[in-house]
Amino acid sequence: MALQNILQYAPEARELAKLLRKEMTETEKVIWDRIRKTQLGVQFFRQFPILEYVVDFYCKEIGLAIEIDGGSHDNQFLEDSHRQSRIEKLGVKFIRFTNEQILNDLETVLVELKEVIKSLKQ
Repeated sequence: MALQNILQYAPEARELAKLLRKEMTETEKVIWDRIRKTQLGVQFFRQFPILEYVVDFYCKEIGLAIEIDGGSHDNQFLEDSHRQSRIEKLGVKFIRFTNEQILNDLETVLVELKEVIKSLKQ
């Protein structure tokens, strides 16, 4: 089942996404360097607005959002869960990684990400 290429978003989310693109975290920069320009066979967009939220990375082709959970996410589990649930109702799939996984085991993260991409492209 193909996901719609166009997802609705609030104007405020678009403005926030622009700001977040300019202020990417170090961990986001590390993974962005490895997934940008279709390096994994699909195109990802960074800081992508969906509804009134912004996901860290999003691939329209397969409807996959990548979220990087850092220190700021430790105290907002319920908020993140609610946000993810609302976006998943639109058909978006999520994969989450921690800052530690990105910084300490990037190759394993990329292998897992490639497997998810392959399964969603089938």
